[in-house]
Amino acid sequence: MPEQSNDYRVVVFGAGGVGKSSLVLRFVKGTFRESYIPTIEDTYRQVISCDKSICTLQITDTTGSHQFPAMQRLSISKGHAFILVYSITSRQSLEELKPIYEQICQIKGDIESIPIMLVGNKNDENQSREVESSEGEAMAKKWKCAFMETSAKMNHNVKELFQELLNLEKRRTVSLQIDGKKSKQQKRKEKLKGKCVVM
Repeated sequence: MPEQSNDYRVVVFGAGGVGKSSLVLRFVKGTFRESYIPTIEDTYRQVISCDKSICTLQITDTTGSHQFPAMQRLSISKGHAFILVYSITSRQSLEELKPIYEQICQIKGDIESIPIMLVGNKNDENQSREVESSEGEAMAKKWKCAFMETSAKMNHNVKELFQELLNLEKRRTVSLQIDGKKSKQQKRKEKLKGKCVVM
């Protein structure tokens, strides 16, 4: 169990250029930057509700290059949850997540209790798709983690990604309650309103 600080640490991994920073910036600041600027390591903070008290969601946006293995190990050992990002337009970027996933398993041991999301980003670029959704799902099943496709550019599934990641945390109740937005149940009710339910 990590030392009881009020930080809940989420680490974002993935190859260079898959959109890790774009996802994080879209979530934290609501912005999207067209130009690609390589990251060494950035940390962002977002206040969330955790075990009925307020804690800080600390998001570490890691480098896409493999020049800093010690930093990578440290991020894994300190992380409480992980987002593994690949681009749906690059099969190579999915392949590059394998050693990272293996390292998380190695450092964390029992990963079944650790929230991990496999994320296929850039799903707004369907015409250049190299990795089908079904392949992402199959990989997530194999890795016993959750799966989602996102688009930082179109702001598709970005907040949902972080919400879902926090929902996977079994040891504590962590939830996104930014600016007193609606609870999940309210949202679910509203979502169901416009849909037909087949019995």
